[in-house]
Amino acid sequence: MSLSEHSDPHCLTDEVLFPLLSGAPWRRFAVLGDSVAEGVGDLLDGYPPVPWADRVAAALRAHNPVLEYLNLGKRGLFAEEVSRFQLSPALAFEPDLAVVACGGNDMLRRSYDPGAVEVVLAGIVRALREAGSEVVTVGLFDITRSPVLAPEVSGGLETRLHDLSGRTRAIAEREGAWHADLTSHPASSEASIYSVDGIHVNGRGHAIAATETIRLLAAHLQ
Repeated sequence: MSLSEHSDPHCLTDEVLFPLLSGAPWRRFAVLGDSVAEGVGDLLDGYPPVPWADRVAAALRAHNPVLEYLNLGKRGLFAEEVSRFQLSPALAFEPDLAVVACGGNDMLRRSYDPGAVEVVLAGIVRALREAGSEVVTVGLFDITRSPVLAPEVSGGLETRLHDLSGRTRAIAEREGAWHADLTSHPASSEASIYSVDGIHVNGRGHAIAATETIRLLAAHLQ
C-alpha cells in the first residue's frame, strides 16, 4: 500500500499540526538559506504540494492571521552567499522567529572547509538572536543513508554531512537557538522521501520536515 500523509507514520496532518502551535506569539517569520529553505523538491501524490517552510508559516498564521512571512531561500547558494545576500534583508524585516537552513552546498564540495562554514553560520544565527529573534537551525536529512544515492558517492559525503550537522547543532546550543535534527531521522534511509536527483527531498520529505519543525516549536512553547 502506498503511503499518504494521512497514513504516514512520520507525518502529522495539518488538522493535527496546527493546534500544536496554539498560543504561538510569533508575528514575523523569516526563512534564510539555500534550496532547503526555498523548498525545492518533487511533488508526490498523497502529500500537499506545499514546501515545508510554507507549511510552518501556514500553521503559525492559523493562530496569528496577521503573521508576516518572508522566505529568502534560493537554491545553489553557499553559506557565505546566504550571509552576504540574505542576512541584511532578514534583519530589516525584524523577525521574531527565523529559520536558517544552509551549508549543504558547501558540504557537497570536496573542498568543504568546516571551520569557515561554522563561522559564517554562527554569524548568521548570532545576528538574528542579537536582533531579538528566536532562531531554528536545520540539520539536513542524511542522504548518505539513502538507497537512491550511489555508494561511491555517499561514502565520501558521510563524514562531511555529519560534520556539518554536528557543527550546526553546536552553534544552536551556543547561541540559544533551537535545532531541528533531521539528520538522525529514520526516514533518511527511505528512498520514498527523495526527489529523482537523490539529494533534495520530495513532497513526503517536506511533510516530515514540517512535522518535525512544528513539533520543535510546540515543545518550546510548552
